[in-house]
Amino acid sequence: MQAPKRFPDRDAVSAVRAESEQLEAGGEGDASRRIAGRVMARREMGKLVFLDLVDASGRIQLICDTSRTGAIDVHLGDVVGAAGRAGKSRRGEPSLFADEVVPLARNRSPLPDTFHGLTDVEQRYRKRYLDLLMNEGTRADFVLRSRIVSAIRSYLDEEGFVEVETPLLQPRYGGAFALPFVTHSSELDTDLYLRIATELYLKRLIVGGLERIYEIGKDFRNESVSYKHQPEFTMLEWYEAYVDYRDTMARIEELVERVTLEVLGTTCVTFKGRELDLRRPWRRLPFVDALSTLGLWTRDGPELRAALEARGVDTAADKDWPQLVDHAFSHFVEPELVEPTIVHDYPVELSPFARLTDDDETLAERFEYFAGGMELGNAFTEINDAEEQQRRFEEQSEHVLGERGDPDYVEALSYGMPPTGGLGLGIDRLTMLLTGRETIRDVILFPTLRPQ
Repeated sequence: MQAPKRFPDRDAVSAVRAESEQLEAGGEGDASRRIAGRVMARREMGKLVFLDLVDASGRIQLICDTSRTGAIDVHLGDVVGAAGRAGKSRRGEPSLFADEVVPLARNRSPLPDTFHGLTDVEQRYRKRYLDLLMNEGTRADFVLRSRIVSAIRSYLDEEGFVEVETPLLQPRYGGAFALPFVTHSSELDTDLYLRIATELYLKRLIVGGLERIYEIGKDFRNESVSYKHQPEFTMLEWYEAYVDYRDTMARIEELVERVTLEVLGTTCVTFKGRELDLRRPWRRLPFVDALSTLGLWTRDGPELRAALEARGVDTAADKDWPQLVDHAFSHFVEPELVEPTIVHDYPVELSPFARLTDDDETLAERFEYFAGGMELGNAFTEINDAEEQQRRFEEQSEHVLGERGDPDYVEALSYGMPPTGGLGLGIDRLTMLLTGRETIRDVILFPTLRPQ
């Protein structure tokens, strides 16, 4: 016989379990309930068959009296539907006393150990469906991730931001220091790049009069893989007219605090064994001060290289001063930024799209924000003058991996862009922080892996 194509009028397991918990041991409710899910355990005692049924909301025991249900042709891992009444076993276990059990889908492969779950880390990433099936904690983490994204959208929508979409395939890549993935359009007979950031397109929309905009979407960078890096990752970027980076600092503090409270009920989280509080206000730390305290601030490239190598840092891959100073910061400063911290006023060489500070033309109005010893995101007071942006592009072209020019973007700026604050937030890293997961692969459903 073919399995049914539908199982309508289904109750959530959690709702039936809640009803069962109100009853006395050995008691049954009056109303008929219908539930469905996967069988994760089977036990037999004479004419009674006990099944553990799991759906997205929870787990419950089915008590099947075969004199009433007939033979139970169900195996471990099968998806079944069951009809019966909520109740409690004589031992007080919330249950459904089944009148009918209907197989809906057969499991044709052996499940991992149902007691320990799927513990092989490699298999958890390669077969995420099994990880979700066997590990309740994994399911909870990805439900939480979805709630984080919903809470971010809710906050920005309430603040008058408009959600937009920009191209994944771009004729020029820009908006960050990164290597792109390259593909080719047969129809257009041209190479295209998977975007490394949404920035330059979003700011075109600010020029066009959309004063508060955001996008949550995928970016792609053809670079390293680590506990906090993946080639494909999810970013939030927003741009807000008539504000600067100080206003943007206040807004990101507010967003993270509100989102954390909404999804966790507290602003306190545990990450890598450390307790931290995401409640605002966060610590402020100038970039130059962070390195000066360590004796590592200098604009002399050979001097900085010597100082790093004296401390055991391999600088062979650092070709110029911007790479050296970035290496110094990421190696010595970033891991120590456990409590939420905003590091601000970066060297202009590292900030091709940020306006200069009022007091020092060698520094730009840029900040990055950190928690748990890792960067969560990046923000600027945006350059809104076409000639200044063109000069910055030209300066960047002299640096290794510097930001390359984009004539169309410069032309857009020539029409006038209001003073603007822009920000990027790594959704994956924020999820790591709020779930306590220490590798980005644990919070991406299908992470990029090496071929088997």
